[in-house]
Amino acid sequence: MIDFTQCKRIIGKAYNGANGKKIAIEYEGQQYMLKFPPSAKEKPTELSYTNSCFSEHIASSIFNMLGIFTQETMLGTFEVNGKEKIVCACKDFTTDGKVLYDFCSIKNTVIDSEHNGSGTELSDILETIEKQQFVEPRLLLEHFWNVFIVDALLGNFDRHNGNWGFLFDTISQTSELAPIYDCGSCLLPQADEKKMQRVLEDEDELNSRVYQFPTSAIKQNGRKISYYDFLMNLENEECSDALIRIVEKFNMNQINDFIGEVPYISELQKEFYKKYISARYEKIILPAYELVMRQCEQEEHSQSAMYLY
Repeated sequence: MIDFTQCKRIIGKAYNGANGKKIAIEYEGQQYMLKFPPSAKEKPTELSYTNSCFSEHIASSIFNMLGIFTQETMLGTFEVNGKEKIVCACKDFTTDGKVLYDFCSIKNTVIDSEHNGSGTELSDILETIEKQQFVEPRLLLEHFWNVFIVDALLGNFDRHNGNWGFLFDTISQTSELAPIYDCGSCLLPQADEKKMQRVLEDEDELNSRVYQFPTSAIKQNGRKISYYDFLMNLENEECSDALIRIVEKFNMNQINDFIGEVPYISELQKEFYKKYISARYEKIILPAYELVMRQCEQEEHSQSAMYLY
């Protein structure tokens, strides 16, 4: 357990974002962004984001387990006006001359696009991926769908164009994919322990949070994408390829062991996170994967039959 209260504050470094305050500190010679959970006065709706720091740390760690380069995170405490708050420390990857350009900014460079950078229509995003000149398009497309699948697994309802992107090295004048960051909207951060208990005890409550909410922030024909419907309809070949890649790396035992060691959360919370992730895998990811594999087998059989003919 780490107390960040006495860490050196880094002046002149500020961070964007709507949910909770953020400050820059130095910890063990490295620069970190501390993310604070929003207070009750900051909540714009009835949703409570008090678990967003836990979501940030757990989701980021699972992204890394699944082979997707993601920010390094730690949980710790910080004292504010005599009150101890649990915070998530995210290692700052915008150091050594590197500048973060989010996808929203990159999308705005595609001047013949019909929509601005913040638009999350899937067809528009895919067009931008193809036309942008910062990262090789095939690499970026693969990355986009890998992230989409893990967001589906973790129930991320807010992967918009402002929270993923590229790093530009001002020294070498080169670009690369930025680590995945801003995962605080995964794993139902608005759920308090009463809601978690209901989900654990009631299959209907669980199913509603698997099949109905959350949806993706990405839209298709103006409507937010249902993860289940999109994956089960085999909407996109590159998405299906990503599904295979992620399932091959998925290890629920590893995830359970990790959650069991997460500090500051109760046994009920640990049980909830384990069951929620397992349910989304078994009810969304695995059925879609099995459908893709059956389709692949049918295509291989058809090609073999044509060859023999």
